[in-house]
Amino acid sequence: MTRRGRGSTGPGRRSALPAADYEAPALVHEGASGGLVVDFHGEDGRQGTFDVGKLPLPGWHPLLAEAFAMRTGPSGGIRTLSGAQNRWLPLRRWTYFLASLDPQPVTPTQLTRYHVNAFHTRTDSAAGTRQSDMAELQVLFGQEKIRDQIPLEARDAFARRLPKPRTSPEGGYSAGELDRLTAAARADTARIVRRIRAGEELVRRQQDRSEDIPPQQQRLAQVLAAIAETGEVPPCTGIQWRERRELAARLFLTWSDLAPLMVLLAIATERNVETLKELPARHRLLEGRAVEVRLVKRRRGSDRWFETVTWEIGPEGRELHTPGGLYLLLLELTARSRALCGSPSAFCVWRNGHRAQALGTRHEHHAPFEADLRASGQLRLSTWAATRTRPVLADAPASTAGQESVSSSAEVPLQVTFNKIKTSVDARRTRQLGGHLPSSAKSNTAQVLYTNYLRPDPATREWAEGVMADALADAERAARDAHAEAVRRRGSPTVIPRGGTPDELTGAGLAPGTAHDLAHGHLDTAWSACGDFQHHPETGRPCGDSFLLCFLCGNCLITQDHLPRLLGLLEALGRLRQRMSEEEWYRRYGLVWVAVRRDILGKFTPAQVAQAQKAQVPDALLDLVEAPWETP
Repeated sequence: MTRRGRGSTGPGRRSALPAADYEAPALVHEGASGGLVVDFHGEDGRQGTFDVGKLPLPGWHPLLAEAFAMRTGPSGGIRTLSGAQNRWLPLRRWTYFLASLDPQPVTPTQLTRYHVNAFHTRTDSAAGTRQSDMAELQVLFGQEKIRDQIPLEARDAFARRLPKPRTSPEGGYSAGELDRLTAAARADTARIVRRIRAGEELVRRQQDRSEDIPPQQQRLAQVLAAIAETGEVPPCTGIQWRERRELAARLFLTWSDLAPLMVLLAIATERNVETLKELPARHRLLEGRAVEVRLVKRRRGSDRWFETVTWEIGPEGRELHTPGGLYLLLLELTARSRALCGSPSAFCVWRNGHRAQALGTRHEHHAPFEADLRASGQLRLSTWAATRTRPVLADAPASTAGQESVSSSAEVPLQVTFNKIKTSVDARRTRQLGGHLPSSAKSNTAQVLYTNYLRPDPATREWAEGVMADALADAERAARDAHAEAVRRRGSPTVIPRGGTPDELTGAGLAPGTAHDLAHGHLDTAWSACGDFQHHPETGRPCGDSFLLCFLCGNCLITQDHLPRLLGLLEALGRLRQRMSEEEWYRRYGLVWVAVRRDILGKFTPAQVAQAQKAQVPDALLDLVEAPWETP
């Protein structure tokens, strides 16, 4: 079978087939130590070996090896090495837990409901770990060829509902913390660039004009030129390990350089750390203004791993501020190591090879994330942030009432994680786009962006609450201004806070005929009364406005008898406010709300309002005064 990869098949071209005597390799085989071994070949090219023989309880090994091989095989659904490693951990915890019991279920046939329940309720693991372990074991032992080898009562114990434990997603950084982290990563990256460019310049001068090199740098220039030619850093003969590492760092990127560089990449590109670890060196320049790169993000599914992005390069000297410029700068810093190790990855570094038996050879250059995304060792972002000359500090906790402000001696270094960086940059982009989620979603869907990145971020919630408060204040201000303009044109209602007898109304300034009709309800409308229906204050013609606009009219008359109906109207408007957007609600009912709350209720005493609340009637007129197609 010689044709491989995309483009190997097509119309008129038959699929490549193995030879007639081809036999697929066994999923499980015997390892060098005599135990059972499961090999994994991921679709991303990474391979791994899982030694079941090193686990306790040898009687379980055939079942576990077969189950894990099926889980990680072609039909198992696990496509990457990191996915297989994550599924291996529950299997290890399961076997070591069974080995700790007394008596031990030494074979699968001895497994009981008690063993499964004890594993699920163990106290030495967090609730999230117990839930994920049980979920994986359900899948592992629920496979068709495996479940019949497990006793029935144990299968029933595995087939339980596993509600996910409530967790608090991690929020992001404040604006000040993100700015300080960005400045620190940018400063350290700039220092790395100056260091390697200075070493490259010394090598160039040694090769072109060695006589121009100052005497105190001639020996260093000769050593660097030899290292640049062979890629081999001299072993520790007369120099210490630290001096050897510092010598290699003059030309190559080292492991300690990755922390600030990857932090800055995560901030500039707004991508997950898994995607950054797999940045390819292959790219395409677009008219010198942008760079086109094909990224990998496995969480989207096996058929949607790849995405082509275009990153701005920016002007010269601003490489540390644009994603495209920073990407090209990374390729410049790793060019020599990449040429020596032959990796297509953008991240290629020099390592001290005494642990890998590669001391003083070209094999000290490698791509740390090529074989395993977890790599050997940790980036230790928080250690880098805390041990800088100027540590990156977290915001001081807010002082509460009766508590003195936090002094400068209580400064706390910032805890740096890629998850918090991703949350912070996503929240920042969302704020810059005005909170529009479909436009803000970049590497995730809008739903995932909100659920996992925006909702748990306190800074985003505070910003959203501020935006809503400002929007409500603007809407209310607009309603008040519109109300004032309407009152100027039409006049304001006449409110008579006393009783409704004809004599009392006449004493309040009404004409005797109007007072008599008002007292006997002849002038009542929906929630108030109208003193002159035939003459509108603006037009002088019969009124044709909605009853809701009566509160913005000089002909409106309101007495204490109208209070129960007015309170019912306000309650109905409050219910509508919960079903409509604030903008739409203020547009339709803002004038009425302001007029009733400001011009009418304020002229009654609290005792009168309280008495009217006891006699309040449910509002049934609001639906009648509005057209049916306008009802929200």
